[in-house]
Amino acid sequence: MLVKTYSSAVHGVDAQKITVEVSSGGQPVASKNFYQLVGLPDNAVREGFQRIESAIKQVGYKMPRALTVVNLAPADIRKEGSAYDLPIALGILAAAGQIDPDELEHYVIMGELALDGALRPIKGALPIAIQARKEKFKGFILPKQNAREAAIVNDLNVYGVENLLDAIEILDGKSSIQPLVINTREEFYDTQNVYEVDFSDVKGQENIKRALELAAAGGHNAILIGPPGAGKTMLARRLPSILPPLNLYEALETTKIHSVAGTLPNNAGLITTRPFRSPHHTISDVALVGGGSNPLPGEISLAHNGVLFLDELPEFKRTVLEVLRQPMEERHVTISRAKVSVDYPSSFMLIASMNPCPCGYYNHPEKECVCGPGVVKRYLTKISGPLLDRIDLHVEVTPVSYDELSSYEKTSETSKDIAGRVVSAREIQAERFKDYPSLYCNAQMPGRMVREVCQLNTAGVNLLKKAMEKLQLSARAYDRILKVARTAADLAGSPDIKIEHLAEAIQYRSLDREGWAG
Repeated sequence: MLVKTYSSAVHGVDAQKITVEVSSGGQPVASKNFYQLVGLPDNAVREGFQRIESAIKQVGYKMPRALTVVNLAPADIRKEGSAYDLPIALGILAAAGQIDPDELEHYVIMGELALDGALRPIKGALPIAIQARKEKFKGFILPKQNAREAAIVNDLNVYGVENLLDAIEILDGKSSIQPLVINTREEFYDTQNVYEVDFSDVKGQENIKRALELAAAGGHNAILIGPPGAGKTMLARRLPSILPPLNLYEALETTKIHSVAGTLPNNAGLITTRPFRSPHHTISDVALVGGGSNPLPGEISLAHNGVLFLDELPEFKRTVLEVLRQPMEERHVTISRAKVSVDYPSSFMLIASMNPCPCGYYNHPEKECVCGPGVVKRYLTKISGPLLDRIDLHVEVTPVSYDELSSYEKTSETSKDIAGRVVSAREIQAERFKDYPSLYCNAQMPGRMVREVCQLNTAGVNLLKKAMEKLQLSARAYDRILKVARTAADLAGSPDIKIEHLAEAIQYRSLDREGWAG
């Protein structure tokens, strides 16, 4: 008997329908060769027969002792992972006449089987559910741990099951399990922008908070330079809390990426806060940008619509940092292999931190730097000019005084207050770039547009000229200063860039100053 069940394969952040064809009957060539699996399966799929046989026996059914051929179509696409266990098991039982095959064509079925018939969670449940609705399937049967993630998709009956027997009963119409229903919009707005950290916890550092507000308002990349314990990491971790809230489209896009990567916790639904990724400096270039023998999203894609924080930037391998350059410009990364090419979105804000020198105390107001001549310069040259060129704000972080730390009277602004100004500035930019679909914020402006949008009056031109000459700023600082000045003006609600906006932008180019590192 020939039956078909349906599953799905994930490529990039999208899914493709896979038809599982099962034919049972006839005599095997040898007694040990009852089951044959074709259609480019990998080892995890091939080993599924042992799990399937044990699971079928544990729930009270019998594994057929007839020649059983399983084909995963289309046969020219490689099938990877253990999530094909459940559709293959149900196909085998239906082909052997042990369950009714009539309902199989209406469902997409995915799940990894344990030896006792229980189901383990899978990766990519959300893109599979989106594809199932697009293909007009009635329902999606999958492990219970992934049900909330898949139920984000409307107009699709999502059945979260705990074991093989639950799935069989759904197909036989004997189950009491009801489709999981989630009000996606209600859940999204109830948990939107809820963060565990807040800028009100930070004592002092008002100038650094202002710099991060500028970064958030204009989508600018920033680097924090300061001695150990000055609060660089603490401040960076609070940046997502002042970014504009995710909209529903961004939340779905972000959740898809984390679903494919398998980083969503069990029973998780929609991601409603902006991601914050902080990889260790020993990370490889593949782990950062994505790839591997079975391509998966890297840290830059997991930080999509959020923040990628690189702590102790000079400690990262230079080759790792260099692979960031293209994704930062194009806001997506393409992973190409001999037989497959996948695209992952990677629109993120880069926030980096570093000590000013190996000992950490160069330019410290109280402690003396013990680094030898030329050491500081060599330390900073670990960061290439092209990468530094893509960082708009160079922020010098100084230690907080005892008086500020111990003060209980002065209260800091909350993240909500700062975020209100950031959102207002982003609204101005949205209106400015409404005719440019690929532009969302000032940091993304190309050079030709900078000249149009960031025009200076005579006083501004003279100030910028003097700053370039006196501070010996490099040429690459010119456009960056204008973009940041435009953002400062947007925060102030000013249609024009004024002297104070330009002056503020100029001070955030520390690493471009000749002689800064001695």
